[in-house]
Amino acid sequence: MLVKTLKLAAICTLFSVVPLLAHHSHGNYDTTKWTTMEGTVTEVHYLVPHSWLYVEVKDQKGEATVWAMEATGYGGLFRVGVKREDLKAGDPVKVRCHLLKDGSNGCLLGYVTPIHGDQARGHGVERDWDGGGGAGFPDAQPAAAPGNR
Repeated sequence: MLVKTLKLAAICTLFSVVPLLAHHSHGNYDTTKWTTMEGTVTEVHYLVPHSWLYVEVKDQKGEATVWAMEATGYGGLFRVGVKREDLKAGDPVKVRCHLLKDGSNGCLLGYVTPIHGDQARGHGVERDWDGGGGAGFPDAQPAAAPGNR
């Protein structure tokens, strides 16, 4: 009976550790540089393990491009005070993030600031959308003057 109990305990331990090992790194993002962007929210998806924010950003020529922005899961967002009603499609927003290394239109969110004017929905309040101190690094602080793209 003791052997069966120990086997069951070992199996349970294995299954609790495997999801941690399966989680991917932030290796596809340039986490050495911060980029600031402003745009209009087109979609918000609160998912597990990662939420996604899609923002339409205009370039220097005024042409709009949609950016896919990866965030922590909804549990992590909830823990840092983000509520589902904080951002909706059509809301203006400011983000600080780490760009994808391959140059495509995506980034790892660090911080999001709604600039929609509704104080009840967090207007002007910058929140950590990676849930770990900004882009997954508990002690990371964004640069004083993040570079603009």
